[in-house]
Amino acid sequence: MPSHRMGRTTEDIRRELTAILREVKDPRVQGNGMISIVRVEVTNDLSYCTVYISSMTGMEHAQNAVKGLKSAAGFIRRELGHQLKLRHVPELIFKATDSIEYSANISKILNDLKE
Repeated sequence: MPSHRMGRTTEDIRRELTAILREVKDPRVQGNGMISIVRVEVTNDLSYCTVYISSMTGMEHAQNAVKGLKSAAGFIRRELGHQLKLRHVPELIFKATDSIEYSANISKILNDLKE
């Protein structure tokens, strides 16, 4: 598959996952903080899709959200297949990352340096 098509497919998956996450009713996902999809990586044969999740409230909430997303993976995968009309919907692997918390910390340090 040409790389531009793979990039477009990856962005389509990311866009649709963002919309599907709003529909997940698991309290671990819709808990006390906002979760965000940081990055999506799809293998060349579209068999696996790694989704990196981060939370504004910290790594603990992101890890709890990942547990909720793993339990709702079947629903998410089915909805993704309905929305994208893919022949083979990749298996979803969710991983927690602290990139939002890390970037907020860097921003705070830079703002402190200005003062």
